[in-house]
Amino acid sequence: MRVKYVLSEVLVGLWRNVTMTIAMIITMAVSLTMLGASGLMYLQVDTMKKFYYDKIEVAIFLKVDVPEEQRDGIKGELETDPLVDSVIFESGEDAYNKFKLMFADAPDLVNAVKPEQLPESFRVKLKNPEEYQAVYDKYKDTEGVDEIVDQRRLLDKIFNILSAVQKMGLVAASIMAIAALLLVGNTIQVAAYSKRREVAVMKLVGASNWFIQAPFVLEAVVAGLIGSLIGFGALVLGKVFLLDGSLHDLTDLLTPIEWSRVLLMLPLMAGVGSLVSAVTAWVTLRFYLRV
Repeated sequence: MRVKYVLSEVLVGLWRNVTMTIAMIITMAVSLTMLGASGLMYLQVDTMKKFYYDKIEVAIFLKVDVPEEQRDGIKGELETDPLVDSVIFESGEDAYNKFKLMFADAPDLVNAVKPEQLPESFRVKLKNPEEYQAVYDKYKDTEGVDEIVDQRRLLDKIFNILSAVQKMGLVAASIMAIAALLLVGNTIQVAAYSKRREVAVMKLVGASNWFIQAPFVLEAVVAGLIGSLIGFGALVLGKVFLLDGSLHDLTDLLTPIEWSRVLLMLPLMAGVGSLVSAVTAWVTLRFYLRV
């Protein structure tokens, strides 16, 4: 009987303040959507780092007209280096063929460059990409070596930008969460004020604190859960129509987001939405109803 009464009061409370309930749900949905998106981005940046760092190479460019013996000596030293996983020699002709593919849309630029103008190089894959500095220090003064370039430095700039976007998303989600908390607290206050006489009567007849507070707390929890479902739906739509749709051509650059990670956001968003709503409602009632 008590459970039935509490549930009926929850439904009545949500409908009584329907406009504020809708506003609370929408605010919570936006906040949780940004939280879920930030969580996905956080996981994806780590995945992209592992994916690209396993593929990056150190490019050791040789000076023009380097003697063959000197070039073979550098190659032999690289192949026996314990820090090196594999070595690929790239001739000027090979570099020119890559150059033509990269700048196929700019024929004037391609025609202005000759194969002999592009330096020979060794494409070195390290066993541990973090050991770049040791390799650089070891080969930078080697005779015949002109320049050493680490692709990781270029990738770090991209990942720094993604990390900044990640932090901005968390900040925006935090701001929206604060707005949602204030709205939840205000909605609970209004609901409690509208039922102040019923609460007073319940106190007089000896109703327990949890029995008085339960309908208000559950109202906030239901609103939080609905908001989390809406937010999760937004993430699913973004995955289907944005990442797998209009941005599908960028999959060569962006590693695909797996559905398992998207589904992982549902319990996270539902848990955060319901817990935050419940705690906010309970704290508000403790100060407002004094029960």
